Amino acid sequence: LDLSCGKRNGRYVVMTDRWQRATDFAIDADHLEFLAESCSEFLIHATDVEGKQQGVDSELIALLGDIVPIPTTYAGGVRSQADIDAIAQLGQGKLDFTVGSALDIFGGTGLCYENMVARND
Repeated sequence: LDLSCGKRNGRYVVMTDRWQRATDFAIDADHLEFLAESCSEFLIHATDVEGKQQGVDSELIALLGDIVPIPTTYAGGVRSQADIDAIAQLGQGKLDFTVGSALDIFGGTGLCYENMVARND
């Protein structure tokens, strides 16, 4: 289940309509437990940092590390190995991650695709 979320009024909520409209559906332990009954994995986009290559949303990652009940992939803002290390630490080893525009094959300079593949072989 893909849950795109942004921080609004001090809490993370699901965003819709191309990430332009905030819903009242909070990213919290109760809601994730409820949704986990109907899926096997979450993909959670941090819409406030997605595609900007300005770093990850550390607060969201720490929250997810505390509350995810099933396998979860974090997406948004990854620009370097330091961001990947932060995901591992703040996410308590519970989160996978995606990398997009920071990869050299997409014109980025922060991460080399071949090095990422070699690391995960």
